[in-house]
Amino acid sequence: FKTVIIYINPDIVRLEGGADRCSGRVEVYRWGQWGTVAQYNWDLNDAAVVCRQLGCGSAVVTPIRAHFGEGSGRVLLRDVSCNGSESALRDCGAVDLRHIDFPHKFDAGVICSDYLICFAIPDFLRLVGGADRCSGRVEVKFNQSWATVCDADFDWQDAQVVCRELDCGGPLALHRGSHFGQDEGAIWSKNFQCEGHESFLHECLTTDRPEENCTHGDDVTLICHRGIRLKGGAHSCSGRLEVQHGKIWGTVCDADFDWQDAEVVCRSLDCGEPAEVVGTSRFGPGEGQVWAEEFQCRGNESHLVFCPKAAHNQSCAHDKDVGLVCSGKSVLNLKLLHWVHQIYKRGGKKLYIIYIYMLNLQEFHNVAFYTKLEVKTETCSCI
Repeated sequence: FKTVIIYINPDIVRLEGGADRCSGRVEVYRWGQWGTVAQYNWDLNDAAVVCRQLGCGSAVVTPIRAHFGEGSGRVLLRDVSCNGSESALRDCGAVDLRHIDFPHKFDAGVICSDYLICFAIPDFLRLVGGADRCSGRVEVKFNQSWATVCDADFDWQDAQVVCRELDCGGPLALHRGSHFGQDEGAIWSKNFQCEGHESFLHECLTTDRPEENCTHGDDVTLICHRGIRLKGGAHSCSGRLEVQHGKIWGTVCDADFDWQDAEVVCRSLDCGEPAEVVGTSRFGPGEGQVWAEEFQCRGNESHLVFCPKAAHNQSCAHDKDVGLVCSGKSVLNLKLLHWVHQIYKRGGKKLYIIYIYMLNLQEFHNVAFYTKLEVKTETCSCI
């Protein structure tokens, strides 16, 4: 009687360099050695299999560019192709790199959902000391306490990610030197190296910061802006005023909206000066939310985000949506020149006196091309 035992070497997976076993750099044990996985075509389907194999829930983020530090040994795999339903990474296709000297700077990583439950990543970031949650001193959370961020290497790409994570639109102003006051707590020991496209700040690469290089006088501060748009008009400089809060667009009540508010809106949109403030009858009612806030601009602010705000004393519905017409000089001049050029091309060398009615200025402009040939007049309503 003879017993034969066959050992099958499974594809062993681990996550290294993260805060716990459910986050980190992806490493696999194959061909008798541990090695990393290159980021090429690494996606949430591949990460989902790793998280499932490790009992770490579902995949949430797939950091790249050696986010958790460069591994050692060889890069063993690239172009991993899972469909997301496999029970282990060994069931997925991949390209064998064990005989190629591939750089570790492209090591792939994973953050699984069990890591998020334990470490409260949604509370990782905040803006403190500003007029609202979308402006203030940048602070990050670590070891259950908050720390400010040094302004030394904090740039526009980092600011884009901060505003995006907080659902605050995009960056409007980046200040250095504790613009919103100095904190007294810890200072974050890292510099962020975001590329600007990341959804969350913890996806960005970081580098160590020399401890002596920063004080609270160097705290970085940021103002993010919510979106502003004019909808339903003839062009982007006229229409119903809509403001974005987070990912939701809503209209503004016309009850206390005045000329100073209009000046700031037009300036924010690079649409010149206000020509008219109108009610909902001009551009029609909006849909969804009507924001219960009253802007109290002085008229000299560079953006609507800088205007003080107060709650409305009355309820508002879409029949009170405020509309606005801005002069939009730069936009309209371009349109004017375009139409003049098109008419001139169609008519050859003739004199055209072109009357163009500017809807938002409510006045006529005329332009003439003089030649020695025929004179012809043409009236256009082109805007």
